[in-house]
Amino acid sequence: MSDSTTARIEREIAENPVMLYMKGTAMFPQCGFSARVVQILTHLGVKFATANVLEDDGLREGIKSFSNWPTVPQLYVKGEFVGGCDIVTEMFQAGELETLLAEKGVQHTAQA
Repeated sequence: MSDSTTARIEREIAENPVMLYMKGTAMFPQCGFSARVVQILTHLGVKFATANVLEDDGLREGIKSFSNWPTVPQLYVKGEFVGGCDIVTEMFQAGELETLLAEKGVQHTAQA
């Protein structure tokens, strides 16, 4: 992974309280797993930024190395790696995702 890719990931995670690395965009997800995480965040009323790994092979591989996690999507909250689709879905269903957002001071509108 290049230093510029690492720097980009570190910058995006630092600048965006909720950052989602995904296939496609929030408006047009290009895989079901990415779409599910977008749906959950949208349901919770969370403002989040995205990066489309399909537009940049360096980013696509770099984010996997950065997190030591083999799949995309990847969700970060306040600089902390939360997980991929399965973990985010399980946390959401258990009410843990909303708790995490509240603990991290991330604005959200939905109530569990």
